[in-house]
Amino acid sequence: MAPMLEALIFVVFPFCMLFAAISDMLSMTIANRVPVLLVVVFALVAPLTGMDWAAYGGHFAAGALVLAVTFGLFAIGGMGGGDAKLLAATAIWMGLNVNLVEYLVASTIIGGLLTLAIILYRKSMLAAVTGQNPFLRHFADEAKGVPYGVALGLGGLLTYPDSPLMIWALARLAA
Repeated sequence: MAPMLEALIFVVFPFCMLFAAISDMLSMTIANRVPVLLVVVFALVAPLTGMDWAAYGGHFAAGALVLAVTFGLFAIGGMGGGDAKLLAATAIWMGLNVNLVEYLVASTIIGGLLTLAIILYRKSMLAAVTGQNPFLRHFADEAKGVPYGVALGLGGLLTYPDSPLMIWALARLAA
C-alpha cells in the first residue's frame, strides 16, 4: 500500500493543477470534479501517512478559511466560483502553515503577471492574428476575464514540493 500512497501524492495534485489550468485556458471554467478529487484524495491519503489528527484538522481549517474568503470575493464578483473552489481545495493540501502563504503569494504574483500579459496581448496586433487559436481565444477576447486557474495551477505546481504530503513522500523515497 505504501508505494501506492507515494504515487497518489506524486500524481493527483500535479495532475489536478495542470488540468485546472488547461481547462480554464480553453473554456474559462474549472470543473467541480477537480476540487472534489483534491479534497477526497487528501482526506483518504493524509491519515495513512501518519499525519496526526491536529495537523489533519489544520489542513481542513486552511481550506475552510480560504473558502470563506474566496466565497466572499465570488459573492461580490471579484473571483470566479471555480477559482474559489480550486483555491480552497488546494489550501487543504498546503495546510495552515507557511506553505499556504507561499502558494497564495506565488499565485498572486503569477496572476498579476498573467493579467498584465493578457492586457498587453489584447492591445497588440498579435491578438488579431492568433485570437482564433483554442488556447489563446479567451486571452484575445476583451469581453472575457482572466483565466485565473492558470495562475492557481502554476502557483500550486511551484509550491507543492514544499507541502507536507510531498515532503513525506520524498522522505519515503529517500529512505
